[in-house]
Amino acid sequence: MARRAADRVAAPASSHAPASGASDGAGEPQEPDTLPPLGGSYGGPLRTRLDALHELVGLSRTRVDGEALAEAGRVLDEAAARQRLSSRHTVIAIAGATGSGKSTLFNAFAGVCVSETGLRRPTTSAPIALSWSEGAAGLLDRLAVPGRLRRRPLAGGAADTALQGLVLLDLPDHDSAVTAHRDTVDRVLGLVDAVIWVVDPEKYADAALHERYLRPFAGHAEVTFVVLNQIDRLGTEATDLVLDDLRRLLDEDGVALGEHGEPGATVLAVSALTGDGIAELRELVARFVQERTAPERRLAADVDAAAARLRPSYLADGRPGLDERARDAFTDRLAVAVGAQAAGEAAERVWRRGAIRACGTPWLRLYRWYERLRAHGSVDPRPAPAEDELTARQRVEQAVRSVADEASHGLPAAWAQAVREAAERGADGLPEALDELTADLGDPAARPPRPAWWPAAVLAQAVMTLLQVFGALWLVGQIVGVVEPGLLPPVLVMLAGIVGGPLVEWACEGAVKGPARRYGQEAERRLREATASCGRARVLDPVAAELMRYREVREQYATVVGTRQTPRIVGGARGGTTRLGATRAGTRAR
Repeated sequence: MARRAADRVAAPASSHAPASGASDGAGEPQEPDTLPPLGGSYGGPLRTRLDALHELVGLSRTRVDGEALAEAGRVLDEAAARQRLSSRHTVIAIAGATGSGKSTLFNAFAGVCVSETGLRRPTTSAPIALSWSEGAAGLLDRLAVPGRLRRRPLAGGAADTALQGLVLLDLPDHDSAVTAHRDTVDRVLGLVDAVIWVVDPEKYADAALHERYLRPFAGHAEVTFVVLNQIDRLGTEATDLVLDDLRRLLDEDGVALGEHGEPGATVLAVSALTGDGIAELRELVARFVQERTAPERRLAADVDAAAARLRPSYLADGRPGLDERARDAFTDRLAVAVGAQAAGEAAERVWRRGAIRACGTPWLRLYRWYERLRAHGSVDPRPAPAEDELTARQRVEQAVRSVADEASHGLPAAWAQAVREAAERGADGLPEALDELTADLGDPAARPPRPAWWPAAVLAQAVMTLLQVFGALWLVGQIVGVVEPGLLPPVLVMLAGIVGGPLVEWACEGAVKGPARRYGQEAERRLREATASCGRARVLDPVAAELMRYREVREQYATVVGTRQTPRIVGGARGGTTRLGATRAGTRAR
């Protein structure tokens, strides 16, 4: 008999359930627990992965596709349900296509005709259970097996002792023409601990089996048996050829084969009719049952499947996040939107102009007053305030979009959308908040402070003006004869005032450059800091919170994935073509 898989087995099916529990189902008399328990509750890496999956679902409930999360939730529900039931039993389903001989194989295990066989199709219409020990009522209730279809095997001595704890199910045909039968198969396969797939030489390559069951649940290889039945119809050489082709198809499906002591599916050939290979199959199943690890293996495979389905929601290319460069760029854009630089420059100009005006000569100030009077009432060439306001709003919106794109780059779609929505919520009302902030800070150019030396400069300028007036009056007095003639002294006095006034003004103009620049820079800095604080509170902090939440779920997802190997990905086109060709080959064999 060609058996190249070892002592591992696995179940395909749908999503969840594995093992370990504490309480047995009520309703049947209890036997002393002579079987080693599974451990009462899931422990070790599996417990850690289940806890991480629970946290993952909770953190992602409003951000990840509901269908994918629902699948993970079903895994958790089935894990909890299986844990509450008997830990002394391993539930294995025998599944197969019409005419594959699974009911005959089921009867061979029982040692008595328990499941009806015959030419009428479908023969099996409801699951039939075979229990080698008491206490499995809760498991069978969960599987919805009617009480009238629960059986006990014919006593078989030591062989039956080795199977203590086994609950074997004979399922309807997975390719039945009756929809209710197919639904029953799908439901039960999602709950059992392991599966024995029975195939025959004619339909072992059937596309329905490979594409609907074996390929989608390739990750459950450790709890899967694939049995080639009816080898009594083949010769030894033909049996080896069919087994090799079956292994090839399983490999293309991504089902790991338990060869050379490696974990994976068990593949072997039997004849349920003649009994050839049945003893070997019973021995493998007995060893598998006594290990008491099938429920945990099944659940671990279900967690792997749920993690693979959730992978696009948590893993993507790139390194998402906001670095200092992106934060500074956002702050700079907001500062431009509120005109921080322009406000600082205006404050500097006003400061310098006020200083020069205060320290300038009276005649120059009079001239400037005259120029302002002439300019009064002229048309302001600047754009309308409404257009300026619209431009500022657009700049704020552009800044928010840019920082949202930067933060969401490299994130999975669901989390990228969450980051953008957080930024958009913060952007709502941000222009108005910046306007209020600017108004609260006041116009730095409205009343600039005066340096301590301004009074001395003003006094010096007043002295220069008085010298000019005194010299002029002196000359007038000489002209009218009130004062003794002497042209040089009054001219020198007037010249000192005339030259000294501009010199004082020039000196003040040079002295105010540094303080004016610092005043403008300080005004710009205050406005930038206030703007940055507002933008950080409304946009950057909510975005950072979403990124932090994403990092948390990434860590939980990494724990869920654990160290188990990711199932191989099978190319759809290649697999489909191969399956079709193999099916045709099987048809020709018929």
